[in-house]
Amino acid sequence: MSIIDSFRLDGRVALVTGATAGLGAGIAAALAEAGADLVVHEREKVPEDTIARVRALGRRCEGITGDLSDRTVPVRMIAEAEAAFGRLDILVNNAGMIYRQPAHEHADDMWDKVLEINVSSPFRLAKEFGRRLIAKGAPGKILNTASLLAFQGGILVPSYAASKGAIAQLTKALANEWASRQINVNAIAPGYMATANTAPLRADETRNRQILERIPAGRWGTPEDLAGAAVFLCSRASDYITGHVLVVDGGWLAR
Repeated sequence: MSIIDSFRLDGRVALVTGATAGLGAGIAAALAEAGADLVVHEREKVPEDTIARVRALGRRCEGITGDLSDRTVPVRMIAEAEAAFGRLDILVNNAGMIYRQPAHEHADDMWDKVLEINVSSPFRLAKEFGRRLIAKGAPGKILNTASLLAFQGGILVPSYAASKGAIAQLTKALANEWASRQINVNAIAPGYMATANTAPLRADETRNRQILERIPAGRWGTPEDLAGAAVFLCSRASDYITGHVLVVDGGWLAR
């Protein structure tokens, strides 16, 4: 197999959660360009724009829905994703939420919701996906979405920072258990990306300037900046990489 061929995803099926727009839609399109068929998820309504984007690339794509704060949903979602095309090889845990409030005012119910969606649901999805792969003796790839706040505390987002630190550790814990099963578990830690989650920061002239001054690349990242990392960590090219958190941040952490 050539090195270029090892990055191809032909014949693979991937489930991407939170795929309506932003990073999830970008990752879904990248995997499709590399040859994968897709099952794309959103909470209440299937992400029609992402489905159209993937199909325009010549790949099959179906949509599923599910509220990831409901503990019963992950098992059902994995079953539906596997049934869509008869197999499931890749799980991308991208869905998440952020809640901005000073720590001394942070609502308890929102703390619970952020941790449920950002940590507990990825674990349940990975658990069910891993259980099915192990039962079949099949290899697979799990890609979690972490954050720079897996390494730093951030400002006014204590629940989000806690959840992303937990995702980094969950990635390593699952990798340790499943490496011998040929199931690779890795994460991408995006830097400051121009998505809906960061709209309040970009709208704040002072904070926007401070962030850009800190990024050596001098710009906010885009979903397309994650494409290469996502394809790599979901492909055979990364078969000997597991438990790794790959930072894609324009140099932020190096500063």
